[in-house]
Amino acid sequence: RNAQRRDRKDGPAMHDLLCCPRRIDAYVMNKPVCESTRIALRPPASFSRCKRTPCPMKSAVIVFPGINRERDMMHALEATTGVKPVAVWHAETALPKVDLVVVPGGFSYGDYLRCGAIAARSPIMADVKAKALKGLKVLGVCNGFQIITEAGLLPGALVRNASLHFVCREVKLTIENNATWFTNRMAKGQVVTCPIAHGEGNYICDPETLARLEGENRVVFRYAEGTNPNGAMNDIAGITNEAGNVIGMMPHPENMIDPIHGRQDCRPLFEGLLAA
Repeated sequence: RNAQRRDRKDGPAMHDLLCCPRRIDAYVMNKPVCESTRIALRPPASFSRCKRTPCPMKSAVIVFPGINRERDMMHALEATTGVKPVAVWHAETALPKVDLVVVPGGFSYGDYLRCGAIAARSPIMADVKAKALKGLKVLGVCNGFQIITEAGLLPGALVRNASLHFVCREVKLTIENNATWFTNRMAKGQVVTCPIAHGEGNYICDPETLARLEGENRVVFRYAEGTNPNGAMNDIAGITNEAGNVIGMMPHPENMIDPIHGRQDCRPLFEGLLAA
């Protein structure tokens, strides 16, 4: 009771604390309370997080010169998580404290040298790489996929489309791995519609890497049979790293989440972030 009185006076509501173990840890570790109070504040292991007060998913979207999908991505994240993302300029050297970093699509630095090659060496990417190695979730979409691959966060490379043409249309995607933090609300084998817009989306890698990606269930998205728009090996549209915290994909799920888009096939991907 004393702990509850103290909590009402200078801390968050007890209900909010009990609804989110992460809030408990943050609150307790910063308060000079005795061990018995610390134990009393912890809910039992079987206590599920309250749906009315979910722990917010904080995200950041990296902005490079030439990127043009950062606002689309920020809208999708805010619309589904309820929290406005932070826009981080490429020249910054440190990320804010967030749960997810998104490298969006576009044409960073005009796609000079190789798509994503210059952006991968921007100041902010050093911190993105360092935090990704510590477990921070990173999502790269289209040019973002190219950037994080050039940065060494994912294996392989994205090269010129087999047709040698820029392709802009909707494609069919198969969910190959629904155990990731981005696909946990989708069914394995589910086919969704998603837009693409790229000239260099042809995913390639050496045979050993390809065998590992397939054998370790690290292909997250695959173009449905007969719909591969760029010649990517094994119809690969998106992959994850060995640790599972970095995901890259060529299609644009942020442009298929709102009724104004005509379909909302990809909305569950973003909603899955709340359960991640």
